[in-house]
Amino acid sequence: MNRTEDNIIEDNKAEDSKAEDNKAAETQHKENKMGTMPVGKLIINIGLPMILSMLVQAFYNVVDSIFVARISDAGQAGSAGTSALVAVGMAFPFQMLLIAVGTGTGVGVNSILSRALGEKDLKTVNKAATNGVFLSVISAAVFFLIGKFLAHTLIRSQGGEGLALEYGTQYLSIVCMMSIGVFMQFIFERLLQSTGKTFYSMLTQMTGAVINIILDPILIFGMFGFPELKVAGAAIATVTGQMVAGLFALYLNKKKNHEISLDFRGFRPDGRIIRRIYAVGIPTMIMQSIGSVMTYCMNRILVSLNDAAVAVFTVYFKLQSLFFMPLFGLNNGLIPILAYNYGAQKRSRMVKAIKVCMVYAFGFAFFGFLMFRLIPDRLLLIFNTGDASLITYGVPALKIIAWHYLLAWFCIIGGTVYQSLGNGIYSLIVSVARQLVVLIPAAYILARIGGLDLIWWSFPIAELMSFAVNVYFMWRINRDIISKVDDRT
Repeated sequence: MNRTEDNIIEDNKAEDSKAEDNKAAETQHKENKMGTMPVGKLIINIGLPMILSMLVQAFYNVVDSIFVARISDAGQAGSAGTSALVAVGMAFPFQMLLIAVGTGTGVGVNSILSRALGEKDLKTVNKAATNGVFLSVISAAVFFLIGKFLAHTLIRSQGGEGLALEYGTQYLSIVCMMSIGVFMQFIFERLLQSTGKTFYSMLTQMTGAVINIILDPILIFGMFGFPELKVAGAAIATVTGQMVAGLFALYLNKKKNHEISLDFRGFRPDGRIIRRIYAVGIPTMIMQSIGSVMTYCMNRILVSLNDAAVAVFTVYFKLQSLFFMPLFGLNNGLIPILAYNYGAQKRSRMVKAIKVCMVYAFGFAFFGFLMFRLIPDRLLLIFNTGDASLITYGVPALKIIAWHYLLAWFCIIGGTVYQSLGNGIYSLIVSVARQLVVLIPAAYILARIGGLDLIWWSFPIAELMSFAVNVYFMWRINRDIISKVDDRT
């Protein structure tokens, strides 16, 4: 071989090396930001829009109840307002069930999508998206039937009567029969979140919330020529906001989310993908459905003590959302980060994301603890029903329930970690133990021993048990999964 041939070979090797370097650089450039952006910055980038949107969601939930509490009937503002709050509270367990199905489906789709994106498996990405939409439509059809035929029976089964029964039936019928909006909102927002486009997800949630807030007083009290619809008006405002948000999220997916192809031409349900979606999603559904069962049982226990106690319980849930919804927004940002980096085999990024989110979660929960302990009366006065019993029974309730905030943050982050890594069964076990095995029996026993003076202690008692179990499961998930993930750069 002469010198010229040697030079040609060397030049070819140099060109090949340069091409490989360019290809590697191009791959790095194209990789999703969830695998490259510094973790602290990524959590803010992904989580902040979702936290803000969840805050807006929480705000409109509170505003909804503020307006409902001011409903008057035959000049009896206090009694009608309290009855309206009781009605919304009795509809809440089934509204939670609806949300549980939508959230569970979304979590399952999000987990599969994020992991498939990390593995560069675009076929699975698109199949997960289209099958997720299909499942959401089927779910909406089921809840339409529930709202049409069972709403009155479900409210009455909790002890609802009089105005509470009338208002509760109206509210529950509307939110169930028109649930297609919230199901579309859930699934299309999850598609945006799974690819890191949480800013757009924030826009859709804020759009729905703003529409709800604007329509609430107009439809509840009959302003600008609209009829006075009272509680039914609150329900119509809610579903209208959800429908607009769902359509907006669909538009943004088609125009902005180029990593996912929503093409339904020749679509057929894929049993394998559906099983994978529900393998992750069903534990979430059951876990949140357990919350629905817990709320239903608590309503039955409380109504046997005092009707106003159900209103206090309803207000507690609305106020709690102001502190927990941002935490759930943080969780929604953590799920795709963990799932993506698990698929991409980047252990150190997974561990850091969990630690950073735990710090933020504690901050949110501690703020809620301070508010419930220091100014419970001012929080309750937001819901001015004109009925003094709301303050009388509500202040000691909030001060007692406040203690569970000091532990709940860890339990919520733990559940997110399990779901992101395909171990939703851990979350299910914790949720069943906390809400059904401990909280409801404790509430029943304490109610019999000391009535409303003791019943609220069931919440801190249940959270203490949940904390202990979560510590054990977090240790196991680290030992069995996280510690065995390669740490690729």
